[in-house]
Amino acid sequence: MTRRRDHYRDPDAPSANSIVPGGSAIVTDDRGRVLMQRRADSGNWSLPGGTMDVGETLQQCVIREVREETGLDIEIVALLGVYTDPDHVIAYADGEVRQQFNVTYLGRIVGGTIAVSDESTEVRFVDPADFDHLPIHDTVRLRLRHHAEQRTTPYLG
Repeated sequence: MTRRRDHYRDPDAPSANSIVPGGSAIVTDDRGRVLMQRRADSGNWSLPGGTMDVGETLQQCVIREVREETGLDIEIVALLGVYTDPDHVIAYADGEVRQQFNVTYLGRIVGGTIAVSDESTEVRFVDPADFDHLPIHDTVRLRLRHHAEQRTTPYLG
């Protein structure tokens, strides 16, 4: 059962009624594969991440979320971009409709072991050549494309 539905550039999307700061990380292995999780709530492959808790920085949030969702400990090494497109809203089963607000960092593994959490059905490193064959939301594909471009400045949008 889907507990969330992403709408992107959808004229029939519900209007946002909240905005919550969140972050994610692109973490690669030594073969250039990207750490991704298959979300239990949507079935899409996504970057690990989540929303901030009171009392933490966004970087601390991303480090915590990556550990919770993948079992891996990371450190933040760079900023990929800020993603706040109001044409991307996420509708939750409880009636919340959240406008996207995501800061995506680049991270490096410093410990841990890959593990699946209750938020995902699978966690693994995915070869970029396989992205086109997986269900990945367009806004995550944008971040993956920005990473592949090896941008020298963060995306601000």
